[in-house]
Amino acid sequence: MTDVTFVGVLAVLVGLLFRWGFAVLPQEAWQIMAAVPIEREGSRMWRGCNFTFYGFFLAGASAASAALIIILACSIGVHPIAIVLVMALMLGLCVPSTRIIARIVEKKRHTLTIGGASFVGLVVAPLALWAVEEISGGYRVPMAPGLAALSIGYALGEGLGRLGCISFGCCYGRPLPQCSPRIRHIFRRFNFVFLGHTKKVAYEGCLEGAEVVPIQAVTALIYAATGLIGTALFLRGYFSLAFAFTIIATLLWRALSELLRADYRGEGRISAYQVLAVVGILYSLIVTLLLPSESVPSPDLWTGLLSLWDPVIILSLQTLWLCVFLFTGKSTVTECLMTFRVIGSESASKASRDCSAGEA
Repeated sequence: MTDVTFVGVLAVLVGLLFRWGFAVLPQEAWQIMAAVPIEREGSRMWRGCNFTFYGFFLAGASAASAALIIILACSIGVHPIAIVLVMALMLGLCVPSTRIIARIVEKKRHTLTIGGASFVGLVVAPLALWAVEEISGGYRVPMAPGLAALSIGYALGEGLGRLGCISFGCCYGRPLPQCSPRIRHIFRRFNFVFLGHTKKVAYEGCLEGAEVVPIQAVTALIYAATGLIGTALFLRGYFSLAFAFTIIATLLWRALSELLRADYRGEGRISAYQVLAVVGILYSLIVTLLLPSESVPSPDLWTGLLSLWDPVIILSLQTLWLCVFLFTGKSTVTECLMTFRVIGSESASKASRDCSAGEA
């Protein structure tokens, strides 16, 4: 019952967050979160750097994903430091790949690809689990539960991270008039209309104000549901099944969702990301068949939850949030000009001039 309650509470919280995000994030006000002045532009203007809600939501999704991974791993007796080391090693490889793979595939400097990074993470995950055991001098994460926890955290994290895509207007869907009658019928009431000329759907796709397929929302729902189902399977002890299910479901949808997207995904009718998704599915099936049979304790959810109440874990999650926010939140495609003044300074100056005129 505790496991059911945990998954149910997660589902309710995620559902409420999605309901709010789908309604408000396409609006213009939800792209730029803050602006920081950098250098003076003229006598009274400053050129500033924008920090976006895209980075805010990706940082939150990453922290939530990491927290879930820690809960699941520690529920079977894994030392918290071991799983933190695994995630640190994987993030050190996956985060830079978000820009590197996007630059190779899309030939653009100022863009990110979570799809490319997820493929890198899938490939290096077994190596990361093995490497931590070798270099840590005793800390160990069992292979099947470790891969399952990582894949579940990835599914839920990417689902939550799609809120950032809605906010920035990237990864956008096709205009409804260009879709088949069946697709138009499905999304005639539930679609996105993005507002704001600085959103990617506007400056790249020229689709500001147009009704488009809400592909980010559909992806968010499918990925989050996959992560929640995977969590339930893990807590029941079906580790290999949880790994295979979450990876295959997420990668299969990634390949299919490309058909409903309108943003640039590289040359050719079949994108490189679709190819990576299919290769990833085959790779995950091979890994599942080769997973060793190990004796692992039955998951104890309370032990996993209590593992979060550790200063090292709390600081690690905060550090992760900050690093991801600074890496993904600092906009490289938008800028701003700003000016500063003291409140009431204009009326004070006018009063001073009037007094001077009266004395004369």
